[in-house]
Amino acid sequence: ASHVVVSLVKNYPNYLIINLDKLDYCASLKNLETVSEKENYKFIQGDICEPDFIKQLFKTEKIDIVLHFAAQTHVDLSFWHALEFTYVNVYGTNVLVAAAHEANVEKFVYVSTDEVYGGSTDEEFDESSPKRPTNPYASSKAAAECFVQSYWERYQFPVVITRSSNVYGPHQYPEKVIPKFISLLQQNRKCCIHGSGLQRRNFLYAADVVEAFLTVLKEGKPGEIYNIGTNFEMSIAQLAKELIHLIKKTSSESEMEHWMDYVKDRPTNDLRYPMNSEKMHNLGWRPKVPWKEGIQKTIEWYKENFHNWKNSEKALEPFPVTEPFVQLCGP
Repeated sequence: ASHVVVSLVKNYPNYLIINLDKLDYCASLKNLETVSEKENYKFIQGDICEPDFIKQLFKTEKIDIVLHFAAQTHVDLSFWHALEFTYVNVYGTNVLVAAAHEANVEKFVYVSTDEVYGGSTDEEFDESSPKRPTNPYASSKAAAECFVQSYWERYQFPVVITRSSNVYGPHQYPEKVIPKFISLLQQNRKCCIHGSGLQRRNFLYAADVVEAFLTVLKEGKPGEIYNIGTNFEMSIAQLAKELIHLIKKTSSESEMEHWMDYVKDRPTNDLRYPMNSEKMHNLGWRPKVPWKEGIQKTIEWYKENFHNWKNSEKALEPFPVTEPFVQLCGP
C-alpha cells in the first residue's frame, strides 16, 4: 500500500492523497518519507473498525475514491488470532464500505488475495472460480469480499475487487517469507522452512502491483473482480536456495542445505495458487519487472532498512504451530 500511496502522490499532484493507517506492529512511516512533506499528501492515524471515526472522516474529507488495503494479513498468525483477523478484515471492511456508500464515493477498490481460491495442483483459477479458503486469513478475506460485493448487488455501489499473487519488494515487514529469509541470511541465520518446502508461490514485484492498481483505478469496471497474477512461480525451498546463492555467494548444494532449517508445517499450507490474469491483460496491464532485478533491489533495501520497524527482530522468530481456529476470547 505504501508503494501505491507514494506513486499516487508523485503522479497526481492535483489530487489530495489521504493515507489512513492505525500504525499496527507491521507499519512503518519511514516507507512514506519521500512524500511526507508533499502538499497533496495527508496522513491520518485511525482504525477502520471505529464506525463513528470513519463516518466523521468521510464527512470532513471530500473523498472520491477508496483503495482498501487495511487488513491483518499474516497467515501463520491467523491460526493463533482467528477472531482478530475476522474482526479487522470482515467487520472493518463492513464499516468502511458502509461509510463509503453513504458518502457516495465514486469507486471503492477492495484489495483481496489469491488465497480465497484455496490451493490447487493443476486447476488455474479465474475470477469466476469458487472461493474455497483453507485458513483463517483467507476465510476472512473471502467473507469481506461478500460484504463488498453485496453493495454492488443491492445498491449498484461502484466496487471493484482485486485478487493478487504474493507481493514482494522494499517496505514489507519481515514476517513475510522473502524479507524474512533475506534478513535471516543477512544476520547469518538459517532460513526456516515449513514442512517439505515444496509449496509453490507466485511472486510479483511491488512496482508491478502499483501499475496494476493504477490500471484498476482508471479502467476497472464497477462490480468486477480482477486477478492480478504472474506466471513466475517458485517453491519455498527453491526460493531459499536462490537467496542463499545471492547472499552467501555459494552454488554448493551442501552449503545451501547448511542454511536451510526444515520445521513442522502449519495446520494447512496450500500447495499453489495458479491464477489466470487475462482480464487484467485486457485492461493493458502485465508484470514487467524480471525476478532477478526485483529480488536484487529487495536484498539491497533490507541491508539498509531492516530496522525501520521497532520490533523487526521479532518478525524473524519461527511461528509456533498451533491447533487451528481455537480461540476463546475476543479481540
